[in-house]
Amino acid sequence: MRVTGATTSTRGYWPDGLPRHLDYPRVTVGELHASTAATYGDRVALRDGEQTLTFAELHARACAVAHGLRAAGVRDRDVVVLHLPNSLWFMPCYYGILLAGAVVSPTNPLQPAPGLRAQIEETGAVAAISHADHVGVLQEARAGTRLDTVVVVPGTAAAPASAAGPDGGTVALADFVAGHPATAPRTGIGPDDVAHLAYTGGTTGVPKAVRVLHRNVIANVAQMTGWRAAHAITGGTDGGCTLTPFEDAPDTGVTPGDAVTIVVSPMFHAHALINSNFLLTCGTTLVLLGRFSAPRMLELIERERATYVTGSPTMWHALTGCPDAATRDLSSLRVVSSGAAPIDPSTMDALERIFPAATVVEGYGLTESTCLVSALPVSRGARRKAGSVGLPVFDTRVEIRALAPGDPPPGPGERGQLWVSGPQVTDGYLDRPEATAEQFVDGWLATGDIAYADEDGFLYICDRAKDMLIYKGYNVYPRALEDLLVTHPDVDAAAVVGRDVPSVGQEPVAFVVPAAGRRPDPGELLAHVAAQVLPYQKIRAVHLVDRLPSTAAGKILKTELREQANAQPTG
Repeated sequence: MRVTGATTSTRGYWPDGLPRHLDYPRVTVGELHASTAATYGDRVALRDGEQTLTFAELHARACAVAHGLRAAGVRDRDVVVLHLPNSLWFMPCYYGILLAGAVVSPTNPLQPAPGLRAQIEETGAVAAISHADHVGVLQEARAGTRLDTVVVVPGTAAAPASAAGPDGGTVALADFVAGHPATAPRTGIGPDDVAHLAYTGGTTGVPKAVRVLHRNVIANVAQMTGWRAAHAITGGTDGGCTLTPFEDAPDTGVTPGDAVTIVVSPMFHAHALINSNFLLTCGTTLVLLGRFSAPRMLELIERERATYVTGSPTMWHALTGCPDAATRDLSSLRVVSSGAAPIDPSTMDALERIFPAATVVEGYGLTESTCLVSALPVSRGARRKAGSVGLPVFDTRVEIRALAPGDPPPGPGERGQLWVSGPQVTDGYLDRPEATAEQFVDGWLATGDIAYADEDGFLYICDRAKDMLIYKGYNVYPRALEDLLVTHPDVDAAAVVGRDVPSVGQEPVAFVVPAAGRRPDPGELLAHVAAQVLPYQKIRAVHLVDRLPSTAAGKILKTELREQANAQPTG
């Protein structure tokens, strides 16, 4: 680990039994999946209600999807939109797209048509896989684009289908894969090709498609496998891979071939998608919960004897407040991992009380780094520090750089801009050379976060850069909401900031200057924005003000607005 301006080291705190560096096999995500299927065969890979798929069945269905896409005209490096909620069919379709030689572009199935259309147009997507309850929006969004193939998956317990099914211009998954072989088609795709076009707001709030290469995914999965399962992913000469335990491997949270997890976080999000790849690589059974319910999740942990769970602070907050936590047998859990957003200390303490047999840890990552950058170690006896997001994982370096040009380099414990370098750092943004050049510099990624490292090398995230806030684990960008507010005829100016709410993180609150002679109705403004954004992006309160505080240069003083927002009741 390297911290500019200070001499720090993780010596003495690096987990015993873990090497400092890994070898990363030169394979694609599809090839790694095929090896996993061969290794774990008849073990259950996915459970959705009463439906299951073994690893062999998962691979067979993915291969059939791949052949279906090729038969529909999808070629190497074409883009396919994955427009699905969590269900039994998410991972077969995900792997099927990659095995077809195509690029996966995951999207939130609740995305309104305008945003979805923008994604389809920017990526040049030629096909999509959707769900019966969401395909109507996709049909609206794709009109007039290159996207001419739409496959619709059936409902399951995790994602029920209330709609009748495919309409004109779509095809049911069962018909799409009928008659296709259970072996992967041949493609010309390699480790340096793009695997995902994953959308993120970045640090500016402008949605951008991140070019995540196959080798980035493989590296991050290997880092997770080493960190949390104490195994290396070893590549063979035939393109196959095996898991090899580290010499003197410590007791960690995941035992390959003998682990169970409950999947709650949306799999279209990098946090859940890369974790799912890691867990499946380790032969873990993924039990799909669907719509989050704290009592239901606790029931599944007990019934399925789950050993590893990961989620966001919002989920953990709900879980710790559920009375069932005191009555369920949760002794099977060995690791509870929190990510996607900072978690408050009181919730961490509550998790340790609820799951006394588990190691409770926090990690840090972002889409531009595929997923994981740092994490607290899970091995028994390893040192962990409260409030820290841990140590940079294998082959990952971090720098804490000065907040402003000309400032002295930060020392241990001093805040600065967090930069990251490692094999998981992605290939930049799709068709945005200026943004790529600004954020990806000489092998380093500007995370846009403010952080510090202590004298032992443990990393701490202090603030979100710019004005981004996190609501229930999702990034919310005030500028986009401000732009929507000022389109209302009663609004002259607007600023959006985050109000701290322990149960959700931060919720968007707007300060609005009325247009001359107008008196806007706050409820109408809330509805105006809500009609155009995803549910988690909705503004939660509107305050009418005569003016917005600003500097002499005209820059809005959002620090003052945040203080005002947090002084207001949250009812």
